[in-house]
Amino acid sequence: MQRAPLIVPVLARPAVRLFLTSAAVLFAELLFIRWVPSNIIYVGFFNNFILMASFLGIGLGILSGRSSWKPRIDPAPLLLFGLIAVVLSGRLNVAPPTPDQIFIGATPRELVDVNVLVLGAVVVLTTLAMAALARPLGPLFRTLPPLRAYATDIAGALLGIAAFAALSALVTPPLAWFAVLVVLLALLALGAGIDRTATVTGSALACILALGLFDLAQGDHWSAYHRLSLQTLPDGTEQISVNGIPYQDLTPAPLAPPYFSEVYRQFPGRTFTHALIIGAGAGNDTSAALRNGVAEVDAVDIDGVILDIGVARHPDRPYADARVHRYVDDGRAFLRRSDQRYDLIVFAQTDSFVLVGNSANVRLESFLFTREAFESARDHLAPGGVVVLYNAYREPFLVDRYATTLRDVFGIDPIVRTYPEFGGGFRAWLAIGPRTSATAVFPFIGGPVPPAIDDWPFPYLRDRGIAPRYVLALGLMIAFAVGAVAVTMRRSGASLREFSPHFFALGVAFLLLETRSLVTFSLLFGTTWIVNALAFFAILLVVLAAIGVNALLRIPRAWPIYAAIFVALAVNAVLPPTALLLDPPWLRYGLAAALVFAPIFFANVAFSFSFRDSRAADMAFASNVVGAMVGGVLEWTALITGYQSLIAVAAVLYLAAFLLATRWRFLADRGLAVAGVRAAPGAQSRGRLRWWSVSRW
Repeated sequence: MQRAPLIVPVLARPAVRLFLTSAAVLFAELLFIRWVPSNIIYVGFFNNFILMASFLGIGLGILSGRSSWKPRIDPAPLLLFGLIAVVLSGRLNVAPPTPDQIFIGATPRELVDVNVLVLGAVVVLTTLAMAALARPLGPLFRTLPPLRAYATDIAGALLGIAAFAALSALVTPPLAWFAVLVVLLALLALGAGIDRTATVTGSALACILALGLFDLAQGDHWSAYHRLSLQTLPDGTEQISVNGIPYQDLTPAPLAPPYFSEVYRQFPGRTFTHALIIGAGAGNDTSAALRNGVAEVDAVDIDGVILDIGVARHPDRPYADARVHRYVDDGRAFLRRSDQRYDLIVFAQTDSFVLVGNSANVRLESFLFTREAFESARDHLAPGGVVVLYNAYREPFLVDRYATTLRDVFGIDPIVRTYPEFGGGFRAWLAIGPRTSATAVFPFIGGPVPPAIDDWPFPYLRDRGIAPRYVLALGLMIAFAVGAVAVTMRRSGASLREFSPHFFALGVAFLLLETRSLVTFSLLFGTTWIVNALAFFAILLVVLAAIGVNALLRIPRAWPIYAAIFVALAVNAVLPPTALLLDPPWLRYGLAAALVFAPIFFANVAFSFSFRDSRAADMAFASNVVGAMVGGVLEWTALITGYQSLIAVAAVLYLAAFLLATRWRFLADRGLAVAGVRAAPGAQSRGRLRWWSVSRW
């Protein structure tokens, strides 16, 4: 006699299951966006592919929920285990292939081929795993009124963000992330009913935790940004690797490379009373400053764990010196908040190899090397002060770009010194200040290169454009998405005609708005994980507010909503983010929130307005999520035009969404609509019907 499944009644309620499913989906998405590139650096430089695969998987999962076939065993834990296993087995810890991908060094051809295969496997497995996680969303959306279902989904997403942000704040290892994911999956299993397949599900969840333990046993340090590894070098010193790439040595000042002390040799007898070191890291630069008589040092680094490693392990113990003040902060944000004047400002090997957040092609240090950033550094110099940059520049044009930018900002030529070394690359040292022109040595290596700017913060790109390999990868991603959506809809019995171009266009446009808002907040408040998390959290709160407006007010027509969207977008186009670099901070935050969130709010009022009366809520939501995936592709156009241009693209998409919805309802009223779309209530049906006469539009 077969026993009845064990079901926990509270967890079986549709609203509770929808809430937990959404939390698990969002948490898993953030986990893999954060964890996968830290283990396979090659995947990390294909920026938002994990995000796009997640959106695609969520859309496919919702679409597949219409199928009458139900798997006997929940595939989600098995697929998640497979994805985690592939990532851990593919942790190559090698230098990536080509300089124009912002990579270091050279990689053998066979390793590049392996990386490409791993990238493809990760994208496919992420899509499948997220589809399996999201599969219950479709039926759950159909069991609740559309707006209630949407609000419950957003509330669950907020829980997922809050949980992952808390784990980041506590600087936890991936084992803790996997444990939270396993708990969410176990709660969902209890709500769905545990039966004789529980052994398989439980075993898969246990294996996920086992892989987390294996990952923990590697001895890595995990910060909110990086996977950090410590290795002992043949000379007895230690080296920090970031995501498998050698990053920084813990070197005593007498043994440090010459560029650490170059500024003190170039200005003999000069006294630097107060120095600011941006990207202070483990302390090499601070140690050199103290050894050369700097009286006071402000050491700033965005990664507190790297600073802690320097405190505990640097042989010179520079951070134990009373003259040193440590700050865990974004360098650009620190400059904005500081009222100090410095004799010396050092941009010290600031190169993170890490993206800001879920979307966008902005790296942690991107806003540090724009023209506006150097202007901010200039404004914080004391009379006669000096700005210094040095790093291992993999491409000569980077030196030309920074030299050109410094010359434009200061109006004089900088001093430039280069140090030839490995692989044809070189390290370079640049300095500029009011008194450097007399000794300036400024050899353009390849000619002047236009500066990066806050609207186009891509210093590592020689010219505006998208590399052919990325165009190819994006094309393959779109082809994969089209094929996967078509196959899933056919297998689930859904008609392609039910796919909503209106909700699809809304999804594309919203992803672009979200991307620009995250970039704006990174510029205004720092490219830190907490700024990114709070901005994303605030966006979802705005979505909830928009749902509440539609639930309470019952707005009769849509055109005023779209008019408000276009007005809000126009204001954002006229007032770029740099216009909001105001003090005090509370004023900057208030104006930024009003400016950035206004179009997001009205856009979600428009979405929930349409979604409120949707007969096929699951298809509408799936169309929207797949649209967001395509928005992730369009986001790459910012590499050509800058982020401000995304406003115009979003405006065109919202106009298309308005016209598509209007035309859709017009066809329904004429009796020509596709299956599953009802006529708009109150629409006229006699005489010469005009599209703008359709009720509510």
